Amino acid sequence: MNVSETILEFNVIKQQLCSHALSDEAKERLSALAPLLSEREVRLKTSETTDARRILDHAGAPPLSAIRGIRALLTLSEKGAMLTPGQLQEAAAFFASCGRMKAYLKRAQSLDVNLAYTGDSISDLSDLKEQIDSSVQNGAVLSSASPALRDIRRKLEAIDGQIRKKLDDLLRSKKNLFTDGFVSIRNGRYVLPVRKECKNQVAGTVVGISGSGGTVFIEPAAVSRLLGETHTLQIEEENEISRILYALTAAVDSRAAEIRVNIEAMAALDAAFAKAKLSAELSAVPAVLADGKTLELQKGRHPLLPRGRCVPLDFSAGGEVRGVVITGPNTGGKTVALKTVGLLSMMAQSGLHVPAERFRFPMTDRILCDIGDGQSISENLSTFSAHLTNIIEILGKASEDSLVLLDELGSGTDPAEGMGIAVAVLEELRQRNCLFLVTTHYPEVKDYAARSGGIVNARMAFDQESLSPLYRLEIGEAGESCALSIAKRLGFPAHLLQRAYEAAYAAGPKERAKPAFSCDPGPEFPAAPRTPGPKILREKPERTPIGPGFEIGDSVEVLPGKTLGIVFAPADEKGMVGVQVKGEKQRISHKRLSLKVKAAELYPPDYDFSILFDTVKARKARHQMEKRHLPGVAIEIEPPK
Repeated sequence: MNVSETILEFNVIKQQLCSHALSDEAKERLSALAPLLSEREVRLKTSETTDARRILDHAGAPPLSAIRGIRALLTLSEKGAMLTPGQLQEAAAFFASCGRMKAYLKRAQSLDVNLAYTGDSISDLSDLKEQIDSSVQNGAVLSSASPALRDIRRKLEAIDGQIRKKLDDLLRSKKNLFTDGFVSIRNGRYVLPVRKECKNQVAGTVVGISGSGGTVFIEPAAVSRLLGETHTLQIEEENEISRILYALTAAVDSRAAEIRVNIEAMAALDAAFAKAKLSAELSAVPAVLADGKTLELQKGRHPLLPRGRCVPLDFSAGGEVRGVVITGPNTGGKTVALKTVGLLSMMAQSGLHVPAERFRFPMTDRILCDIGDGQSISENLSTFSAHLTNIIEILGKASEDSLVLLDELGSGTDPAEGMGIAVAVLEELRQRNCLFLVTTHYPEVKDYAARSGGIVNARMAFDQESLSPLYRLEIGEAGESCALSIAKRLGFPAHLLQRAYEAAYAAGPKERAKPAFSCDPGPEFPAAPRTPGPKILREKPERTPIGPGFEIGDSVEVLPGKTLGIVFAPADEKGMVGVQVKGEKQRISHKRLSLKVKAAELYPPDYDFSILFDTVKARKARHQMEKRHLPGVAIEIEPPK
């Protein structure tokens, strides 16, 4: 599938078309729909859609039916196979549909549209339908299909009656021999339920035995002759049915050429009316093929957007104007405008109606698009790389007959270099004399468009008072991105707005004119409140064991003098523990320490040990630094001796 078709969602339009078709043949045609390269074909296909829409509006839904397996039936008949009653009935249903369609189009000829006269090419197969209907019904061959079949079935009915009468007589005359008083059929043979102990008293053939073994099913010898006649007649019946079905198959095969023409006609009509149904669904109109390279759209709507939410688009290009550069705020509708122009052009050149008040379009050899970021982790493509890869491919294909649509040209990289690439691409497209529509935020690109021949600026309208996009395209003027205004409207903090404003319009090598802008949010645009985040539940750190069983805060004895001290630091790689003895911090081997009292018994779990180990000056400095940054304030830690 063409990449542009997917980007512009023309494939979704084709899916909608297929949903309106009944036959697989029509769905195949609609799935393969693509912009045509012949002006004559475009006009013919557009006229076909217009005719179908007129007929649909005037006469209602056409009497189409699914063409299920009719081609397969013709293939079977050509190979000499016998069609089953069900297959013949399927063919008859199709012949009936052809007749109804022919009558429907005959009535539509009063509208004087060309499509109505295609009914004349549909062959009348009503005689073949009647032949099948008179011979086949409910998946079986009727007795009326031939005198011979009728005679055979009458004989079978008569013999069946004789057999039942003989068996009933046996049941009534010798009730004591049977377990039940009725005749049954086992394995296609009439049998009587004889008691096991009486089986030798009934002449005949044993056909089966009951599950309990108490009943033996016997086909009496008295009816064997009649049963033999039944089997002979059944063979004759099967032969006659086969003869009839072969005759009907031959009749279908003899009209194979006409049937194939009808299949093609019905599939074409199914596809045409599917286009008409979509046209009616979208309230669409036929597009007009322009003589030159003119593209004019009035009140155009994107067909995949809800009608109530879609603001109609007006757009024009062509003649001296070959390129349009659209600017404006984010979420202002620039990309939708791009897609609308591209999709409606693709639909129109494929012979479909478009949802617009009026649409004139030029023939294009290609519609080339770069819309969306195209970012791919698997292919190691950034947004800029994806854009540039697409643009290189587009420049390799674009000709003077192409329509090129580029979204956010030059984005995703250094602004200065991205702007340079954007201008270079636009200049190349201008030199190639093709139609192009581009969206951008770069002010330098707007300036380039303003001073370059054949290119005009356009903007998506934006209500500066309500700071709301109007989704209306205005040709001839460049738009502003309004990023700061939108940020202000959304409650961006005032001090950050001020920084952003100064950074955007600061003096530099290319100073930009500062627009009037107040960073004060004002009463109508209150600053966004600071919302506290969810509270994180943190686990309290366990006391770090030091040496063999020591923890910070433990009271210890220092051997050999048994002087008391408090552990303040973990043991180092040599096993030297930090111990504060009489206010003096020392490093003492853990082998000289003896635990006196555990820290957990002396202090609460969250006790601040800096009270014990820091100097008054250090504690004061720490307290001040926890509140705010104070230049020149530092915590001095006395190193242990």
